[in-house]
Amino acid sequence: MKHTISILVENRFGAFDRIATMFSGKGFNLQSISIGETEDPEISRMTVVTSGEDKIIEQVVKQLNRLIDTIKVIDLTEQTTVERELALISLSYQKGTRAEVTNICDIFKGKVVDINNKTITLEVTGPPDKIDAAVNVLLPYGIKEMARSGAVALKRGEQTKINKKELV
Repeated sequence: MKHTISILVENRFGAFDRIATMFSGKGFNLQSISIGETEDPEISRMTVVTSGEDKIIEQVVKQLNRLIDTIKVIDLTEQTTVERELALISLSYQKGTRAEVTNICDIFKGKVVDINNKTITLEVTGPPDKIDAAVNVLLPYGIKEMARSGAVALKRGEQTKINKKELV
């Protein structure tokens, strides 16, 4: 089963490495991992997407909570969340297909972020399923290159603020 885990960590050197090493040490593949500062520059949020049995993921969450830089770990899998990804997709095009490609981009509420005589680069953001659908529709046009950000997710509704005193 796919699991999305949100991890709040102290924004320090080595925090990312310790978490990634823990996952690889357990033999888990990280389907995606995103990290960035929160509203507090001393805290970063990591969003990890992985697969595994519920009981094993439960153990992973407990071990993540024991890591030195970890502040809070939340398994968002069973929660109502807002989840987004960003994809940059470059395609080769001919004059006859440019309009089709831009129309597809519009359907997915994407943007053309770069264009020249031979290639067009699209930006598509949204839930992972939307990104997958856009990629599937664009495949016949010949995707030259693609980069996906990985998922970022928050629990829907009121979020708990992290008190700096919790860091002590």
